[in-house]
Amino acid sequence: MSLRFGTDGIRADARDVLTAPVVAALGRAGAEVLGADGLVVGRDTRESGPSLAAALHAGVQAAGGGSVDLGVVPTPAVALWCAQENVAGAVVSASHNPWHDNGIKFFAAGGRKLSDDVQDRIQVRFDQLLVSGDTPVQAQGDDRHAAAVIRHVDNVVGSLQGRSLEGLRVVADAANGAASTVAASVFEQLGADVTVIHADPNGRNINDDCGSTHPATLQAVVRETGADLGVAFDGDADRLVAVDGAGEIVDGDQIIAICALDRQQRGTLAGDAVVVTVMTNLGFRRSMADAGIRVIDTKVGDRYVLEALAAGGYSLGGEQSGHVIFHEIASTGDGVLSAVQLLDVVVRTGRTLGDLAESAMTRLPQVLRNVRVADRPDDVDTALAPFVEAATARMADRGRVLIRPSGTEPLIRVMVEAETDEEAQQEADALVAAVESLFS
Repeated sequence: MSLRFGTDGIRADARDVLTAPVVAALGRAGAEVLGADGLVVGRDTRESGPSLAAALHAGVQAAGGGSVDLGVVPTPAVALWCAQENVAGAVVSASHNPWHDNGIKFFAAGGRKLSDDVQDRIQVRFDQLLVSGDTPVQAQGDDRHAAAVIRHVDNVVGSLQGRSLEGLRVVADAANGAASTVAASVFEQLGADVTVIHADPNGRNINDDCGSTHPATLQAVVRETGADLGVAFDGDADRLVAVDGAGEIVDGDQIIAICALDRQQRGTLAGDAVVVTVMTNLGFRRSMADAGIRVIDTKVGDRYVLEALAAGGYSLGGEQSGHVIFHEIASTGDGVLSAVQLLDVVVRTGRTLGDLAESAMTRLPQVLRNVRVADRPDDVDTALAPFVEAATARMADRGRVLIRPSGTEPLIRVMVEAETDEEAQQEADALVAAVESLFS
């Protein structure tokens, strides 16, 4: 299997593909390209995490750099350390994937995601080192775990500038992942009455029927306990999905819409603009247009959102999946920070999350299908253009079609939005059939 960078680093099965020698070579390549005298390394709670982190440290030290070990911390805690210390960093995580997968993603000095050019340079050097196979596979970094947790918690709590979440009853789902190290402390310090669930990681239960990709338990607990709302994070805690008091999902599009409208009303939405990806719901776009907020589109992937935020000097952006970026506060997506910012709107306005979500946007029916293929093809747009054009013509201005290859898996993703579920399903069926006929 050829390991290539996708939309968020490199991911693979850690049992037989993303092994210690592979990660050591990747760590060495990253350190050589990124410089900054070495890397800081954080990880989530996967069983393979300690050995792969040790391999990263070995690779960094083989490149002549020093390494700092932050232990189990959210991805944004690593980015924050990189920003404050002006060093490069790496995170050992496969985000929302199952326990047996793992991955490596890098931050440049200053806590920024990598550009395509820098990523390509690491890829070239990584490929060379994989062939030579002469990188040690185990070393230790300087342990700064406790300091990293404190810094991250302080940054999130401090983002409310003295305001509190007192009076809110919150259920927080830590996904048995990195949020387990910070979630309770953040909400307790801000005065919320918090119940934290799925915060007992054992190496294999990360994202297992829990977290932002499996919110059913959170929905049930919110309903059963009468909590005001719930928040769910993914394995490395850089994304957020919320649940209102009735147990209804509030996704990334709705969270961004709520925060964009709130910031516009308070005069803190830079440029009266928000940055999102092409996957963002048409209902979001209509709502922002009605409010006079510009919508700036990027390719799928939070690093592209970050690039656009930095280039335009904008303050808010994100993805439907729950990566929400408050650019004036953090250099990357932060699920716990996003939850705090969202809950701050609830407290300040005195409105329920359900009410805020309903008034922020009307979500159009959206059908998402993943079609597995033998390998990720390069000619998806050209090959499927006639089918996409036909579907778009049939729906006129009532809907939207997006087809793209996954950045991390051998899948082609088909998305259809329409005025009705029936129409969206019908067009999606036709497009899936076209994909299968051409690529399966």
